[in-house]
Amino acid sequence: MPITPMIRNSICMNAHPKGCELHVQEQIDYVRSRGPVPGPKRVLVIGGSAGYGLASRIVSAFGCGAGTLCVAFEREPSEKRSGSSGWYATEAFDAAAREAGLPTKTIIGDAFSHEIKAQTVDAIKEMFGSVDLVVYSLASGVRPDPDTGEQYRSVLKPLGKTYRAATVDPITSTISEAVIEPATEEEAAATVKVMGGEDWKLWIDKLSAAGVLAEGAITVAYSYIGPELTRPVYREGTIGRAKDHLEQTARDLDKQLQKIGGHAWVSVNKALVTRASAVIPVVPLYLGILYRVMKEKGLHEGCIEQIYRLYADRLYTGSAPEVDNQQRIRLDDWEMRDDVQAEVDRIWPTVTQENVEQLADLEGYRTEFLQIHGFGFPQINYDEE
Repeated sequence: MPITPMIRNSICMNAHPKGCELHVQEQIDYVRSRGPVPGPKRVLVIGGSAGYGLASRIVSAFGCGAGTLCVAFEREPSEKRSGSSGWYATEAFDAAAREAGLPTKTIIGDAFSHEIKAQTVDAIKEMFGSVDLVVYSLASGVRPDPDTGEQYRSVLKPLGKTYRAATVDPITSTISEAVIEPATEEEAAATVKVMGGEDWKLWIDKLSAAGVLAEGAITVAYSYIGPELTRPVYREGTIGRAKDHLEQTARDLDKQLQKIGGHAWVSVNKALVTRASAVIPVVPLYLGILYRVMKEKGLHEGCIEQIYRLYADRLYTGSAPEVDNQQRIRLDDWEMRDDVQAEVDRIWPTVTQENVEQLADLEGYRTEFLQIHGFGFPQINYDEE
């Protein structure tokens, strides 16, 4: 059957295999065009099937010549429905890596579980002996406790008071007001359980105890801060509390890894269209305006450009990366430039239903949203069975 996009509530319910393959290949081509990076050679990416995690795997392999092991929770295709975009992306990556003669393996399963952690340790021993980079890039709304089985669910809510702001449906271009009630303390605590640093630490502890972290190994996780516009619902909300926990975990892990000459970092990255960000109220309108401003200034980057710059200009320069006063690598530096944010702030209050397509790059947003699911590529015939 032909596969066409099925979009509900800013979530794409299906994916196109040929489009996902092309999406991966375009990122590989970008990395190859930029040239090699003197980076890691044995890499574990936890959550490496989409977004920044997938980009990390691609830069590791095709920029650094690394063997890669990926852990991801994805849905394989069936007779009735397509697989998930991450399923097709990892299939495409593994095929390209094998063709390039690079060691590669993908473990599909619940990265929060003890079982998958144990499988990963065994795979590291079999493939590499040890790893010199661990990327933690999980994006999940639910986390089962690996000991009790209790399900924790994250929420995207403000803390303390109701949040109101303009938002846009990027598919239909319809502007509306987002009204989000404040989270309870129980919801905030559950969000930290899902999206904080607890599972990252469990992974590093497991790898360390198994002796599969190489001397000088580093680990990096990804975070976001964002502008004043989204701060009440993001950085000062439940997600922000989880990110605070993640960043404190990085500082704790850094002390732990220094015993083997290693380090733990958090990289604060640019706002981008990902499967996770597409469902955050207010963010699509901010992204649309931001994309327009950054493209006009020649500053726009996607996931692959961001991660290539992280490796080449921050992590693997031969010296310690520059960090802020919270020990975070700031890869959102171009997004948060004063001139960029001033222009976003100027445009934001002038947006109406009539001018939103002119003032915000919703077409660019839609294209990226579709392409991460394998749609929207003009060179693919989507009517093909």
